[in-house]
Amino acid sequence: MRAHLMLGLLAMAVGSPLHAAEIKMDDQSQLTQQTSKDAGEQYFQPPKESELPANAYGELVQQGRAIFVDTQKYAAEYVGNGMNCTNCHIEQGRKANSAPLWGAYPMYPAYRKKNDKVNSYAERVQGCFQFSMNGKPPAADSHVINALTAYSYWLSTGAPTGQELPGRAYPEVPQPKAGFDLAKGKQIYAEQCAICHGDSGQGQKAGDGYVFPPLWGKDSFNWGAGMHRINTAAAFIKESMPLGKGGSLSDDDAWHVAAYMNSHERPQDPRLVEGSVEKTRVRYHANDGVNLYGQEVGGVVLGQGIK
Repeated sequence: MRAHLMLGLLAMAVGSPLHAAEIKMDDQSQLTQQTSKDAGEQYFQPPKESELPANAYGELVQQGRAIFVDTQKYAAEYVGNGMNCTNCHIEQGRKANSAPLWGAYPMYPAYRKKNDKVNSYAERVQGCFQFSMNGKPPAADSHVINALTAYSYWLSTGAPTGQELPGRAYPEVPQPKAGFDLAKGKQIYAEQCAICHGDSGQGQKAGDGYVFPPLWGKDSFNWGAGMHRINTAAAFIKESMPLGKGGSLSDDDAWHVAAYMNSHERPQDPRLVEGSVEKTRVRYHANDGVNLYGQEVGGVVLGQGIK
């Protein structure tokens, strides 16, 4: 969500050279200062920009990082909403406990229940474009996928292969014993979230681009994205939100506000089965964490989608 701080540095298109002097990949002034750690737990440390070689590989890594931070600009043809990769993978994909790239890349190829097949890393990234970006997947051999893969590979320098590193996912947050409460979530959202994401979850723009992403509506992630799961959103929120104040919400409050966010309509799941929300829920959502797709909220069945 700090992508807007870098916009002035990203002056060239994806297909053109991006030089080291123009992009500061580990400039700590660009990052939030809080990275929570459990007592005694050490997280993997990705490399610094000074360690990046000045060759074609280094240039491709820089281009991947540019795409990751400002996906709306540098991969615009594949993005269908107001999101950037770094909106969900905080601090340029470096932050522990926020699905960092260094925790993901070494775990592929891997079986994914979502599409019931063994996925390559390229296929995993393609899924992000299809669901989280509500767009279309770049070809596996495209410049966009190659650059993002190179950036992920570089951040993983020295990480063990096939080993689940501490901090690779969003830490699980237990569900409230009494269940989530949408009314409480609405209040928490107004107090803690609306200042950045807007009273109606519409996000904030600077010019044509979003500096804070929309959380629901036509420019947010679609119903197929992992963040539509309330349990996933609660874990993300608990760890990293409000921005710069991660860990300040209680477990229950994180669940309440995640449920409120995901009780609003958003773009349709692109896997829609025979035009039916009910059939789509049965096939893809009934056993996919805690979610409200196909459920009635306020007299409206969610999942109709926004076109």
